[in-house]
Amino acid sequence: MKAKVAIAGWLGLLGVGLGMGNAACAAGPYPDKPVRIVVPYPAGGSTDILTRLLAKGLTARWGQSVVVDNRGGASGIIGTEVVARAEPDGYTLLMNGSGPHTVNVSLFEKLPYNPVKDFVPIVRGMTIPLLMVAPANAPYSDVKSFIAWAKANGGTANYCSIGPGSPSHLAGELFKSMAGLPQLTHVPYKGSGPAIVDTIAGTCNVMFDAALSSGPQVKNDKLKLLAIGTEQRDPSWPSTPTVSESGLPGFSAYTWSALFAPAGTPAAIVKKIQQDAVAVLQSATVKAALADQGAQAGGGTSEELAKFVDAEIAKWGKVVKDGHVTVN
Repeated sequence: MKAKVAIAGWLGLLGVGLGMGNAACAAGPYPDKPVRIVVPYPAGGSTDILTRLLAKGLTARWGQSVVVDNRGGASGIIGTEVVARAEPDGYTLLMNGSGPHTVNVSLFEKLPYNPVKDFVPIVRGMTIPLLMVAPANAPYSDVKSFIAWAKANGGTANYCSIGPGSPSHLAGELFKSMAGLPQLTHVPYKGSGPAIVDTIAGTCNVMFDAALSSGPQVKNDKLKLLAIGTEQRDPSWPSTPTVSESGLPGFSAYTWSALFAPAGTPAAIVKKIQQDAVAVLQSATVKAALADQGAQAGGGTSEELAKFVDAEIAKWGKVVKDGHVTVN
């Protein structure tokens, strides 16, 4: 069942805890015991790294342990459900990614959680740009020349992804639609590594891939960087235009992680977590550590995150539907 979301729904959830806030404060200042942040991915990935940086900073600010609990599996569904069913007291949080929180609702017929009704948004954690890359010797060097080449080579032109339903796949489908390239063939791979190898070799004509994995190959001149998927230019690639400013205005595709709490968490607690998390995320140490991972530190308010998530669900839902995207 496809979810229909509304900003009002998010804001209503934020207000659920207003009546509970005073009671929570009366019981003692939050937090007065360890806090758990669930990551619905295995340890070692970019979201895990972000969460451990945030946990370390919050532990220092709060004087209470903030621990990371990795619950990977089932496209992020397992860990996400854990938090959806947790006690809404601020002691179990979720650092979720774009897939489990805004794409799965369109990819899977049934989910054991509702990304709007079961969670309160707290703060955006980070953004990881998707780089539009091509073989180093490709006969095109930017978005416009690739589109022209693809139209002239419609029978063979392709784009590769790191797997069905991945951000890499959805970005390619969005590009294909906006560029008017119905003949552009999708070639899925099992992970970024093999897809990059075949892009370097020229088997793949173009692909969208996270800066963390494809960026080093660009710097080593093994891949050609055509454009950046974020709305604004990336500070790490200041001379490279975005896809949007390269002839496809409005295009945006990137991965992100954000912090959520179970629905019903007191508003006063949500506000405290949001303020302290922003302070940690915007610290020089964390910003530098995330930059090393090809990521940009997040921030913002709960309300801003709610609007962003609503927009992401609607956008990728349309891409999944129009592109007949499946995870099979």
